[in-house]
Amino acid sequence: MKENDTQDLLDFASKLRWEVGENFHDNLVEGIYTDAAQIAQKTEIRQGAPNPYNFERKLDQVLTSNKYGFPIMILILSIILWLTIQGANYPSGLLASFFLEFLHPLLKLGASQIGLPWWLDGFLVDGVYLATSWVISVMLPPMAIFFPIFTLLEDFGYLPRVAFNLDSLFKKSGAHGKQALTMSMGWGCNAAGVVATRIIDSPRERLIAIITNNFSLCNGRWPTQILIATIFIGTLVPAGFSSILASITVIGVALLGVGFTFLSSWILSKTLLKGEVSTFALELPPYRTPNVWTTLYTSFIDRTLIVLWRAMVFAAPAGAVIWMISNIYINELSVANLAINWIDKFGLLFGLNGVILLAYLVAIPANEIVIPTILMLTVSQLDLTGAGDGVMFELDSTTETAALLHAGGWTLLTGINLMLFSLLHNPCSTTIYTIYKETKSWKWTLFASIMPVLLGFLVTFLITKVWHLFH
Repeated sequence: MKENDTQDLLDFASKLRWEVGENFHDNLVEGIYTDAAQIAQKTEIRQGAPNPYNFERKLDQVLTSNKYGFPIMILILSIILWLTIQGANYPSGLLASFFLEFLHPLLKLGASQIGLPWWLDGFLVDGVYLATSWVISVMLPPMAIFFPIFTLLEDFGYLPRVAFNLDSLFKKSGAHGKQALTMSMGWGCNAAGVVATRIIDSPRERLIAIITNNFSLCNGRWPTQILIATIFIGTLVPAGFSSILASITVIGVALLGVGFTFLSSWILSKTLLKGEVSTFALELPPYRTPNVWTTLYTSFIDRTLIVLWRAMVFAAPAGAVIWMISNIYINELSVANLAINWIDKFGLLFGLNGVILLAYLVAIPANEIVIPTILMLTVSQLDLTGAGDGVMFELDSTTETAALLHAGGWTLLTGINLMLFSLLHNPCSTTIYTIYKETKSWKWTLFASIMPVLLGFLVTFLITKVWHLFH
C-alpha cells in the first residue's frame, strides 16, 4: 500500500467521524478510526522495506512451477529418506545391541536358572521376545526421524504445494489430488498413510488411496532394499561408486512405486471404482514457522508410538510362529524346511526361492523381520551353525551376508526380483488391520491385501522370463 493510499484511508475515517457527529455513536466511530489507523500501519509498505508477500509469491513460483516443482520434490524426498536412513543407523544399532546382545543373553540365563523348559524358553525368549525386539530396533528410530520431518514440512506449508504439483497427475489417473499427501505419508508407514486418507472427502477416491498406499515403501522395507541393492547392484561397479549406484537404485524403486500408484489408481477408477473425479479447492496456506517442540511431541505420541505399538502386537505372535516351524520336526526335517522344499520350485518361477516366500509369509506381521528370518532359514537350509533353530539374527557385515546368500544360491536375478517383490507384496498385518478399521469392509480389506502380491508375482514372473531369454 502506497503512502497516498494510506492517507486516503485515514481521511475517509476522519470524514466519517465529522459527518456522523461527535454525539452520535461517538465510540463506534472512534473505534473505526482507530482500527483504520492500525490496519494502515500494518499494511503500509515503505519504500525500500522488504515485502513478505512478494517473497512468498516468488517462492511459490519456484516450488509449484512446471520446470522446478518436480525436481525439487524429488530432491527433498531424497534428502528426507537419506536423513531417515543415515540418522536411524546409529540409534538402531544401539537398540539392537541392548535388546539382542545384552538383554537377550540375560533372559536366556534367567530362564535357565529358574528351570524353564527348553521349549518354553525358546518360544518366549527366542521367538516372541526376539521378534518384538527386532521391530522396536528397526522401526522406532526411522519413524522418530521421518514423522517429525514430515510434520514440520506440513506445518511450514510445503505439503499443500506437493499436492498442487501432483494434482493433475492424480486427476488423470482418476484419483484425488490429496492422495499425494497420503502417498507421501506412506513412505514413513503405510498404516499411517491409510489413516491420513481421512482428508479425502470422496468415499470412492479415498478407497483408491487406501488400496494403493501399499506401493509407498514404508520404513520397514527400506532396510531390505538398501541391503539387497548394496550386495547385488552396488557390486556391479567399482567400489568407489558402489554406494552411489545402490542409493540411486533404491530411489528408483521408490519412484517405481509412485508409478504403480498412478497405474493401479487409473485401473481401479476405470473398473471396480468407476466414478467422476471430484474437484476441490486447493488452498495454498501462507508459509509459517513451525512450532518445533509441539511438532516433535505430537508426531512422536500420535504417530510413532501408536504405530509402533500396533506393530509390536502383531510381531510377537509372528516370532512365536517362526520359532515353532523351525523346531517342530516331521521325519527329521523341520516344518520350515519341509515348507521351503515344497514351495521352492514355485518361487523359482518368479526368480525367487522357497526361503524368500516363506520368510514373507511368516513375516506378514512386520516387514522389519524379513531379512533376519531369511538369514535364519538360509542357515537352516544349508545346515550351518547359526544363532539356533528359529533364532533370528543379522550378520556383522554386508560381506558376510552376501557370502551367506550366495551360498544359498542367490543370483543377481534373485536380488532384483526381491527388491521388486518387497515393493509389490501384501501389506503388513498392522496396515491390514488399519485398512479394515478405516473401511469397515472385509471385502475391500482382502482386496487391498491380495491385489499387490498378485501384481508382485506378475511383475517378477515377467522379469524372470525376460532374464532367461537373454541369459
